[in-house]
Amino acid sequence: MSSVSAAGSGTQIDSNALLGGAREVLIRHGGEVYRLRHTRNDKLILTK
Repeated sequence: MSSVSAAGSGTQIDSNALLGGAREVLIRHGGEVYRLRHTRNDKLILTK
């Protein structure tokens, strides 16, 4: 199964594809850096 698929007007990306096995990744967007964390409770948190 593909980790990226079109869905309606958006694109779905599997969280494993973004995190690559890590618990946290940094994402650059519009000159800012955001932190995406995978919590122990299996939640995703995006912070600036």
